[in-house]
Amino acid sequence: MNRAFSRKKDKTWMHTPEALSKHYIPYSAKFLGSTEVEQPKGTEVVRDAVRKLKFARHIKKSEGQKTPKVELQISIYGVKILDPKTKEVQHNCQLHRISFCADDKTDKRIFTFICKDSESNKHLCYVFDSEKCAEEITLTIGQAFDLAYRKFLESGGKDVETRKQIAGLQKRIQELETENMELKNKVQDLENQLRITQVNSSPAGSVTPKSPSTDIFDMVPFSPMSPQSSTPTRNGTQPPPVPSRSAEIKRDLFGAEPFDPFSCGAGDFPPDIQSKLDEMQRQRWRGSKWD
Repeated sequence: MNRAFSRKKDKTWMHTPEALSKHYIPYSAKFLGSTEVEQPKGTEVVRDAVRKLKFARHIKKSEGQKTPKVELQISIYGVKILDPKTKEVQHNCQLHRISFCADDKTDKRIFTFICKDSESNKHLCYVFDSEKCAEEITLTIGQAFDLAYRKFLESGGKDVETRKQIAGLQKRIQELETENMELKNKVQDLENQLRITQVNSSPAGSVTPKSPSTDIFDMVPFSPMSPQSSTPTRNGTQPPPVPSRSAEIKRDLFGAEPFDPFSCGAGDFPPDIQSKLDEMQRQRWRGSKWD
C-alpha cells in the first residue's frame, strides 16, 4: 500500500463514512490520459507513466489541443471518470482493481493511480492534473479503501462478491445504454435520408400528374372503352375530338358529309321536286327487289 493511504492512519479522515459509502465525493481535474504499465504498483512505475503522458500532452498542446476536463466520483465502490457536461462515464475503475495511488511530490498538481483493466487484464496508470486538490483526491481514495476494507471484515467477505456482481450489472447497463444510443442515432440518420430523398424526388405540396402515353406522332391513342381525355399532348396542342362510332358517318376528303337526297325529310324540297324524288326512290326499290 502506498504511503498516501496510510498517511492519516491514526488521524481523522476528511469525509464522513456515509458520504463515501452511500454517496460519492466529486472532484474536477484535467485528464492527461492513461498508459499501460508493467507493474501494478511502485513509485518509479508511476513516475515513468507521468513523464510519458506529460510529453504526449505537450505535443498535443503545441498542436492546439487542450487538456480535457473530467469529473471524478470517488466512493467505496471505485473511481468513476465522467464527462463534466454530459455526465457520460468514460472509465469506471472499481476499487478492488486499484492497486496503487499517489500524488507527485515534485509536481503538486499531479496525482495518479494504477488500475487493472477488467477486459484486457492489463495494468493501466491514470494521470490527472489538479491545481489545488491533487493531495486531497489521493487521500479521499485512501479513505475509500479504508472504509471498504472495514466493510469487508464486517461482512466476512460477502460484500466483495456482491459489489462485483453489482459492478458487472452496472457495466452491462452502460453497454446497453451505449448500444441503445447508437441505434437511435442510426434510426435518426435513416429518417433524415428518407426525408431528403422525398424532397428531392417531388416538389413540396404538389403531385406530378401522370401523362398519358402517346404514339410516334405524339398523339394520345383513342380507346373505345373510355371517353377522350382532355389532357393536352406533349407539344401543348389539344388532340381533335374523335367521332362516335355509333353514327358511322362517312365524310369526304374535306370533312363534309356526302349529299343523299333520299335521306332528307319531306319538307326539305318543293312538291314537284319531291314527287320526282319519290318516283326515283320507288324505281330504285323495284330494281333492288328484282336483283
